[in-house]
Amino acid sequence: MCGIVGIVSTEPVNQQIYDSLLLLQHRGQDSTGIATADGPAFHMAKAKGQVREAFRTRDMRSLLGNMGLGHVRYTTKGAAEREEEAQPFYVNAPYGIILVHNGNLTNTRELSEDLFRIDRRHVNSTSDTEMLLNVLATELQGQISGLALDPDQVFTAVEQVHERVEGSYAVIAMIAGAGLLAFRDPYGIRPLILGRRETATGKPEWIVASESLVLENGDYEVVRDVAPGEAIFITLDGEMISRQCARNPRLVPCSFEYVYLARPDSIMNGISVYEARLRMGNRLADTIATHMPLGDIDVVMPIPDSSRPSAMQVAQKLGIEYREGFYKNRYVGRTFIMPGQAQRKRSVRQKLNAMGTEFKGKNVLIVDDSIVRGTTSKQIVEMARDAGANKVTFTSAAPPVRYPHVYGINMPSRQELIAHGRKIPEIAAELGADHMIYQEVADLQAAITEGTDITELDLSCFTGEYVTGTITEEYLGWLERTQLS
Repeated sequence: MCGIVGIVSTEPVNQQIYDSLLLLQHRGQDSTGIATADGPAFHMAKAKGQVREAFRTRDMRSLLGNMGLGHVRYTTKGAAEREEEAQPFYVNAPYGIILVHNGNLTNTRELSEDLFRIDRRHVNSTSDTEMLLNVLATELQGQISGLALDPDQVFTAVEQVHERVEGSYAVIAMIAGAGLLAFRDPYGIRPLILGRRETATGKPEWIVASESLVLENGDYEVVRDVAPGEAIFITLDGEMISRQCARNPRLVPCSFEYVYLARPDSIMNGISVYEARLRMGNRLADTIATHMPLGDIDVVMPIPDSSRPSAMQVAQKLGIEYREGFYKNRYVGRTFIMPGQAQRKRSVRQKLNAMGTEFKGKNVLIVDDSIVRGTTSKQIVEMARDAGANKVTFTSAAPPVRYPHVYGINMPSRQELIAHGRKIPEIAAELGADHMIYQEVADLQAAITEGTDITELDLSCFTGEYVTGTITEEYLGWLERTQLS
């Protein structure tokens, strides 16, 4: 899970890209990068850390041009500590291409071999994004017949990328002297949204980004989601051309975007994240009511911030008082997307503090958006008890996470998942909770897709069913051996 944005404007885009990345900071905190195009020349700045600390005035002054793209990184592939693994990535031929990517490729072993032995291309990092860039460059090189670049050549190259690459990928790329390219994997697992606005003189300006809130903040009109398998090419003059580039596209978006990753004020694939989380709360309330006597609950409390809509609906539907018992330190990042278990564990108590007046002598029902490793959840239960809670019931607005997530979320190992191989009472004992209640898988799917034409979601981390159909037991074993969490 990363955050990406690309803009074609009639004025310098450096500040627009910077502002957009601030809005996407929740999607990645390891590193960030911006690249712009000034005619045929590229300019790039990237660094470890968050957006506000990464870019200086001198960096912004050097980012010249009316076309640009940006990235905030949450490490899934590659080493978090290596600045050279930060996006964007650049390749000088053909033409010169700079690319950013949100997602996870699942056939990197095969791609690495092919890029070296067949394409004769050198990849200088462990990043699957650099592999993806080189695949695109190779396929585009094969389409060129003259000096000028035709959009049809670009689209044919994307078709070949879809044939060679497996996994999830939302991509934005700049081609020097030509324009901005954006495309999405044939299943639309990771989000990508297109926006447009007009200048006072009637000239169009375009934006593509991971979440709709970026478009709204920049006064762009949301045109539509980029379709699964579709490629969009925007020329330097602001002409937008699109083409379906996949043979059998179908929309199967990632359910975890709605559970946790996305900001609640975003709309993805026509679904309001906030309203989906409200519906998750309604359905979770029904499950709670069937599994325990409501007289045993004095208050309902959320773990701020992403579980708040669900917790509010649980309290309302069950007729139980809603209270905010945990105070969040907003100067600490999202613990789930921090690299390394030790850092995540260390940051939980820095991030949250339990207010004793809200817990003392009460039977509390805590609502979290999901429980992955259990690191945060176990410490939260301890904090509630230390603050004087009488009984602690822990609930999750998502089902048990029992399987690795291979499409762009850092859950590579089954052994680190608290629900893997455990029954729910065993999970409760591991967390130190008196009761443990999870959302049902069918209820999660219904809560997200209600009122839409979407019939499928990627629920693989809950069900073990992988939408691309290419994930084998051998691959999962290799992933666990080689990919750090």
